[in-house]
Amino acid sequence: MDTNQLYYGDNLDILRNHIPDESVDLIYIDPPFNSNQAYNVIFSEADGSSSQAQIQAFEDTWRWGEATEGAYHELIGTAPHLLVETIKSFRGFLTETNLMAYLVMMALRLVELHRALKPTGSFYLHCDPTASHYLKIILDQIFGVENFRNEIYWKRKTGRAGPTNRFGTSCDTLLWFSKSSDYLFTPQYRESNPEYIKKMFRYTDENGRRYRIDNLASPNPRPNLTYEYKGYRPPEKGWAISREKMEQWDKEGRLHFPKSPDGRIQRKRYLDELKGEEVPSLWDDIPPIGSQAKERLGYPTQKPEALLERIIQASSNEGDVVLDAFCGCGTAVAVAQRLNRRWIGIDITHLAITLLKYRLADVFGDDVKYEIIGEPKDATSAKALANQDRYQFQWWALSLIRARPYQGKKKGADEGVDGVIYYEDVDPDKPKKMLTRKIVVQVKSGKVSVKDIRELKSVVEAQDAVIGVFITLNPPTQPMVKEAATAGRFQWLHVTHTTYPKIQIRTIDELLSGNGIEYPQTPVDVTFRRAERAARQSQQLEIET
Repeated sequence: MDTNQLYYGDNLDILRNHIPDESVDLIYIDPPFNSNQAYNVIFSEADGSSSQAQIQAFEDTWRWGEATEGAYHELIGTAPHLLVETIKSFRGFLTETNLMAYLVMMALRLVELHRALKPTGSFYLHCDPTASHYLKIILDQIFGVENFRNEIYWKRKTGRAGPTNRFGTSCDTLLWFSKSSDYLFTPQYRESNPEYIKKMFRYTDENGRRYRIDNLASPNPRPNLTYEYKGYRPPEKGWAISREKMEQWDKEGRLHFPKSPDGRIQRKRYLDELKGEEVPSLWDDIPPIGSQAKERLGYPTQKPEALLERIIQASSNEGDVVLDAFCGCGTAVAVAQRLNRRWIGIDITHLAITLLKYRLADVFGDDVKYEIIGEPKDATSAKALANQDRYQFQWWALSLIRARPYQGKKKGADEGVDGVIYYEDVDPDKPKKMLTRKIVVQVKSGKVSVKDIRELKSVVEAQDAVIGVFITLNPPTQPMVKEAATAGRFQWLHVTHTTYPKIQIRTIDELLSGNGIEYPQTPVDVTFRRAERAARQSQQLEIET
């Protein structure tokens, strides 16, 4: 793989058609939990409520229907024998429920992910208690029970009131499997408990270095290591180290000699050499992303970077390939980039791909190189997307002007608005106060006429917006252009002599060629929350579409 890759599309198709056998070093996936119906909500509103632009990309994938029935029979006809028997058994008692549909669709993808993993690679599945036990059994059949490494618990909630009729759920589960017994693992360390430091590191040497003393006795009989040293008798089963090592540690000041000749020599372990506490399978030291966290992007299921950093550092080296097949807002991709790994990200919504592109640009600027596969490159491929799924076309078109969706698939009381852009302007009544202004966007993939522009003018007024943008796949008519011009211009109050067309028409061709819309550009982006800039940068930005 010569460059990082970002794919739009169904990860099952992309895995089968684009990801070679045994080409990936580390796979992390955080798929939709069967229990989490709002998984694909990309943002929340400022007040914390769910956005009306809820993206239900998996609404058909995780319900039993004709597609699931076909997937089930494909699995039965192609999967390894033990997996087939497992899936058949599950259907016997789960029947055709949403959970069964979830397991069938996940099993197909897990088989492909296993195929793509190198023999030395590792796989991490992030899930919750709703289906983790079923997924563990499926993974046992795909990877082999002998290749199960850990069931890791990430404590993602602390100090919150739980349900009144049961104990509250505070942990997610991470199932870790390796492809074989020959896998990479680098132990991870975290800050030691202060009480442990206070209790154990009670001594100080002549240089002021704190240390603890540790046993040097062998746990098993070692006749060849049974010797006196400087008059001190050996332990009953002998020393744990040779005389040569004992002499070396003595010269280095790493031995603690008791005052009594009947005492026992012990080893000094210095505090300043302590790596920290080795991380166990309970990860209770990584808090979830708080409402004021700098890395928070407004994605409800966004995971903290520290979580992915631990996984990537434990199970990959610099230059290795990291794959996230449900990349969402791209935490795994962003951390892999920061840690100098190569990466592959896949997502089924253009909105998620857009959010990830913004994140990479905001964090790494000109330092990241990647190829986008699956996005329209011209008007012809844009038309193909519109014919396939007009909502995906709409979300992709909005991404060309960095607008966020407004309504999603469900039409409500605010019809006529497909997307919005926000910016800050001066309050005319209070010059020292800033107001958030709104630009509304309509997207059309079919035939257009002057009637559309008249409608947009009405929507701008009804929405109290300052500018209306009309994005069209087909060229506008002359009456449309003339009608837009009659709307006049909007004056930016923050810069009193700057004006912009009140109604702006842009074709897909124009946007792809760099002819964007005109509106006030301010340092604060209130349409999407920007990710914090990375301190280190190393590569050249090159987006190939």
